[in-house]
Amino acid sequence: MILWAHRGASYEAPENTLAAFTRAMDSGVHGIELDVYGIDGERFVFHDRYLERLTATPGRLKDLSAEQIKHLKIFGQQPIPTLRDALKHINGHCHVNIELKGDIPTRELLKDVDFALTNTSFSQEQLLFSSFNHHWLQRLKKRRPDALIGALSASCPLTYCQFAEDLNAYSAHFAVDFVTKELVEDGHERGLQVYVYTVDERHDIEELHEMGVDGIFTNHPSFAQNVIAGLTTAGNDPILHY
Repeated sequence: MILWAHRGASYEAPENTLAAFTRAMDSGVHGIELDVYGIDGERFVFHDRYLERLTATPGRLKDLSAEQIKHLKIFGQQPIPTLRDALKHINGHCHVNIELKGDIPTRELLKDVDFALTNTSFSQEQLLFSSFNHHWLQRLKKRRPDALIGALSASCPLTYCQFAEDLNAYSAHFAVDFVTKELVEDGHERGLQVYVYTVDERHDIEELHEMGVDGIFTNHPSFAQNVIAGLTTAGNDPILHY
């Protein structure tokens, strides 16, 4: 079972920052998951619609200019990176799952992707694009057929993973609350990778590993690695609810 560092190693460093990505790479993860909004002609790595939790600033991210966003700090510590900043920093060291949080024009998104493919060590196969908005994924797939897409769901659909197969997706991503053995088996029968978010508790990690899930998104990849390896984690179990 592979590990995706959720917003980087966000248990150890401010989420979706270069510092969190560095900690994730240091832990040897398969990949880093990050969130992207398109604002004022730029793509910023940020999770929330509203600014307060992460920057102690009132209002919505989308109501700011790119210049204003560049002056904000996550938890008063780290600047908000652009997608290009993040891809340059990771530099093909591991895979990256780019979750589309806003309606980013496909042409703008692909400019950043092509920049990374030309100027960093990334290959196309290392980049996975995911979203809860399947229209955006379909649009991207039509424009760039070789792009890998991951369709997100916060449910256990009646038709299991058919929605992801219909999109010609590489992977289907599900909330940990709704994953069943039947769902995982259906995904595998359709040739899909089945990933689960967000998984930080030991019992969940062990159960999903037994269930045959292909990968999990976790805020604490070092801890998850120890659980999967069967190493003692007593006293170090994180209690995280993002």
